[in-house]
Amino acid sequence: MTSVTFLTEGNRIIGFDATGHSGYGQEGEDIVCAAVTSAVRLVEATVNDVMGLCASVKVCEKTATISFRLPGSLGPTAENTCQNLLTGMMVYLSQLHDEYPDNIEVLEA
Repeated sequence: MTSVTFLTEGNRIIGFDATGHSGYGQEGEDIVCAAVTSAVRLVEATVNDVMGLCASVKVCEKTATISFRLPGSLGPTAENTCQNLLTGMMVYLSQLHDEYPDNIEVLEA
């Protein structure tokens, strides 16, 4: 099962950790893993490449873990955009969980 934990400080999402393979299909053909990976990459590319911020991204293929952390001290516009992106990702992954409850879980910590 894939587990995505969104990390919060107060009302602010500061990042997430995604771990594990969903087990829906064979590695390389797993549509649930592909959907999660696509969402993670979209958020990372938008924050780092489009917005020019320096979010921390750590990938460990051995443990199937991706960690993403927003930088601190964002300006109001960047903060609002990042919160909307992360909230949208949380909603998307929660909807994915509704379709594949045995393969993905979404948590908040």
